[in-house]
Amino acid sequence: MDDALLDKLEILADAAKYDASCASSGAKRRTGGPDGIGSTTGAGICHAYTPDGRCVSLLKILLTNYCLFDCAYCINRRSSNVRRARFSVEEVVQLTLGFYKRNCIEGLFLSSGIIRSPDHTMEQLMLVARTLRRDHGFAGYIHLKTIPEASPWLIEQAGLWADRLSINLELSSDRSLKEFAPEKDGSSIKAVMGQVGERILEAKEEKRRFSPAGQSTQMIVGADASTDLSVLETSDTLYRRYGLRRVYYSAFSPIPEASSALPAKPPPLQRENRLYQADWLLRYYGFTVDEIAAGGEGGMLDLGIDPKLAWALKNRERFPVDVNSADREMLLRVPGLGARAVDKIVEARRHTTLRLEDVARLSSGLKRARAFLIAADHHPGGLTDRADLRQRLVAPPKQLSLF
Repeated sequence: MDDALLDKLEILADAAKYDASCASSGAKRRTGGPDGIGSTTGAGICHAYTPDGRCVSLLKILLTNYCLFDCAYCINRRSSNVRRARFSVEEVVQLTLGFYKRNCIEGLFLSSGIIRSPDHTMEQLMLVARTLRRDHGFAGYIHLKTIPEASPWLIEQAGLWADRLSINLELSSDRSLKEFAPEKDGSSIKAVMGQVGERILEAKEEKRRFSPAGQSTQMIVGADASTDLSVLETSDTLYRRYGLRRVYYSAFSPIPEASSALPAKPPPLQRENRLYQADWLLRYYGFTVDEIAAGGEGGMLDLGIDPKLAWALKNRERFPVDVNSADREMLLRVPGLGARAVDKIVEARRHTTLRLEDVARLSSGLKRARAFLIAADHHPGGLTDRADLRQRLVAPPKQLSLF
């Protein structure tokens, strides 16, 4: 790799680090065959951990960090004084193939600043994916950012070659988007999400290929005054209305020479973590946005404890629940019990009456769950209603003495 290309790679890989929405869960297994190159699995990519513990990676870069837009929260905004670079389509193709052949990556995550026009930028992104697939038989994972202002035809072409498309909403409210990113339009972004969602459903029904791993988006947390309730309400709408596979949350990171309207300090990183936990409850545990938000105060999640425990502590009248008779929906609300553990419990109790030690074998979260559960040989008694239950459950472990 020559020095000029290496310099571009350094700039454009660093510029891509602010985008959190890069996982490949949902992609079908695929191999390049004898005349192709690469493969993909249904597990995650982009330095993500798969269910079996493997860590897999992809080349995560921008096509360019030049940009016509001047979004206040973005390090690559038009008015930003940063080093700029731009790859050609062929350079991205050769980098991807080169890294793949050296077993460094399993796919490509490609985004870009807006250059010349949204259509030109979208065309360049699409051409990278098409060249990899059609000219080189590349069967690895490809995630493309879509430009919502671009032609619908170009976006549809991108979906034919990419495994996943993503369109970053960036901020949870249209008002904030107008204030910090005046060139962007929330309605246009959602319209493209709707278009992509429809094409994905049509392709599944017709058993043809179009963005088979679905679509995702990202929201920046802490750049504006939006509460966690507002963020989760937006996520809930995106999941229900547009069938998004994932919403990613990225804690705002202060940037040089930033607008005075932006906060000078980042939000607590724990806020991002709590939003991911709340998102999980929303998608897999049957919680509503209002239920999740009720665990905190003033529309903000409790940073000190996870949102499921926060809800349980504020709804103690619903507990304890009997592990041998409670329905699955209620067991999912027990702190410490994950969805897989609940399914194991439901299956096991068909054959035997469960004791506390049985629950311990089925779930690693018994320490947290026991205050909310009844088993054949266990009743928490007054533990569920203790005033100091929160402190007992979240108390830091005692440091072991060396003597």
